[in-house]
Amino acid sequence: MPALIIPEGLVCGIDEAGRGPLAGPVVAAAVILDPSRPIDGLNDSKKLSEKKRAALAVEIREKALAWCVAEASVEEIDTLNILHATMLAMTRAVAGLQVSPERAMVDGNRCPKLAIPAEAVVQGDGKIASIAAASILAKTVRDTGMLELHRTYPQYGFDRHMGYPTAAHFAALEAHGASPVHRKSFGPVARQLSLL
Repeated sequence: MPALIIPEGLVCGIDEAGRGPLAGPVVAAAVILDPSRPIDGLNDSKKLSEKKRAALAVEIREKALAWCVAEASVEEIDTLNILHATMLAMTRAVAGLQVSPERAMVDGNRCPKLAIPAEAVVQGDGKIASIAAASILAKTVRDTGMLELHRTYPQYGFDRHMGYPTAAHFAALEAHGASPVHRKSFGPVARQLSLL
């Protein structure tokens, strides 16, 4: 696998986790890496094992020049729609950085409105080191949050599917209806609510 690119200057990488699930918040992270403190093994969080992600998340927090994780709530997702809620979470993550970036590189094909120049990079989490770092922080924080929600709503199996639309999740929705942490604007949940 080719090495990931580390851009020159104070560039923050931005990525999100949780656009596709039927439940829980969408989480975004912004990371400015320190070129003098490289982190081995950075990659798209989906290509890493849970154990590797967890270890890298600790290392990113220790070595990055700055990082911030932010989210948009289920209520914001239902009010704004998932795209706008994702952009809101990204904007919050950048605003929370302790070091001001000169520019941003965002995973995907759209950028949030920021006060700095921003560039969208399709599949950036597999190309740009700081975006990969952001993908790891966003994914680990979101997964931890979903495990906490599982303790409150164990009947949905959030510990297994993290809120994503799986057969088991659909079956749980069918059996128990929607919980307060389900996204009521998402088709399968909206359909379930209309059946009640």
